[in-house]
Amino acid sequence: VPPPAPFLSSLYPRLEFQNDFYRSCIRRSSPQPPPNLAWRPESLYSEELAGGGYLSLSKVVPFSHYAGTLLLLLAGVACLRGIGRWTNPQYRQFITILEATHRNQSSENKRQLANYNFDFRSWPVDFHWEEPSSRKESRGGPSRQGVALLRPEPLHRGTADTLLNRVKKLPCQITSYLVAHTLGRRMLYPGSVYLLQKALMPVLLQGQARLVEECNGRRAKLLACDGNEIDTMFVDRRGTAEPQGQKLVICCEGNAGFYEVGCVSTPLEAGYSVLGWNHPGFAGSTGVPFPQNEANAMDVVVQFAIHRLGFQPQDIIIYAWSIGGFTATWAAMSYPDVSAVILDASFDDLVPLALKVMPDSWRGLVTRTVRQHLNLNNAEQLCRYQGPVLLIRRTKDEIITTTVPEDIMSNRGNDLLLKLLQHRYPRVMAEEGLRVVRQWLEASSQLEEASIYSQWEVEEDWCLSVLRSYQAEHGPDFPWSVGEDMSADGRRQLALFLARKHLHNFEATHCTPLPAQNFQMPWHL
Repeated sequence: VPPPAPFLSSLYPRLEFQNDFYRSCIRRSSPQPPPNLAWRPESLYSEELAGGGYLSLSKVVPFSHYAGTLLLLLAGVACLRGIGRWTNPQYRQFITILEATHRNQSSENKRQLANYNFDFRSWPVDFHWEEPSSRKESRGGPSRQGVALLRPEPLHRGTADTLLNRVKKLPCQITSYLVAHTLGRRMLYPGSVYLLQKALMPVLLQGQARLVEECNGRRAKLLACDGNEIDTMFVDRRGTAEPQGQKLVICCEGNAGFYEVGCVSTPLEAGYSVLGWNHPGFAGSTGVPFPQNEANAMDVVVQFAIHRLGFQPQDIIIYAWSIGGFTATWAAMSYPDVSAVILDASFDDLVPLALKVMPDSWRGLVTRTVRQHLNLNNAEQLCRYQGPVLLIRRTKDEIITTTVPEDIMSNRGNDLLLKLLQHRYPRVMAEEGLRVVRQWLEASSQLEEASIYSQWEVEEDWCLSVLRSYQAEHGPDFPWSVGEDMSADGRRQLALFLARKHLHNFEATHCTPLPAQNFQMPWHL
């Protein structure tokens, strides 16, 4: 029985569609170029898009109209801006001064250029890391790969570094690299985040104007060995009646600090000459604030102070706040002739502080990431320095404590002091001395400190005579063996005396500005 007519009428179009589809698939699977024409794969894709309705003349024409209109608007805005600048006499004067400064970096041109605030990328380079003649002649200076850093010891000592071990470590190393270059760096240096800098820009511009107008500050761009440009500000007090003006204080800011509004105000109020600089990636400085780049920046800053500003290393004081202790201790280690080091609210090592803010299950990853990419080993570098050191501990610090701000014994400044004293005076900081210093560090007020100090009847004159006698006989280089043939009571007195000379308490939180009266030179014999 033949099928009914409605069924045939619905079947035949479907069969016809299937035949057309199969023929089109065969034709598309083996495309043949037309005669005398070069076949291009793009034509196949265009046919597919056009056949599917994705690319048609009716849709392309409006899109091209929108794109052309947008380009015309952008070109018009650029032309209007150019015309506005060209017709502005002040802008033309600025361009004239900028071009003159690029040709001749005289003090007069620099003075006139400092009256304008513009993109620091256009500022001419004032000092190059290879500029000192001693570095061009010697091979011991930094290379373009960077200055020397203390490398951490391997986590598993004695393990053969075979190809199989390298392959096993590769996933962990890749993970550590990604964490350090994404989340880790921004958590460690939030001042390098673009949005934060944009929010702080009005405050930074106001602070920069104050330094230039009220303090006669001189801005300069330094080129480090890694190619980063470092933004600096120098205030010269050598021509004033202040005796402290003959000393230069190089300030190292915190992880969200800028020289425009940072710790430079403390030595300025105290009457010192001051050189402030911004971390790589902060404000006008370029780059990314990793430890190697930080050390490279600090190196060119110190070279600038010595070879361009004319300060001797014996007249330079390194002052750091918080995370700036890394570059400060690196400078003290690399330039051992600097006069003194002052560390305010700083720490001994980054690993305990990083573990504090991360989940406990990430302990292995955090430790590995810090050691390989963000190794801020302040205590290790500070122990390489032979000069005077002063540590300022914030008694209500909420940042560098590993528990709560009220637990003053969890302040990592304590560990920095203990490691320094144990390195310099290992015999004094034996069991008895270490115990009594820990007891003294538990004091959270000046009254408690004085009580512990008087409890052990510390005779300061006797301590000074012992230390001076040892220095006269054995020289000033640390470590000292003083206290080797001393009674337990004598070691306790010396330990308390040395701890009190190397650490001062400041009853404040982490970000409270340090008053000028608390900015004191470190003790030395």
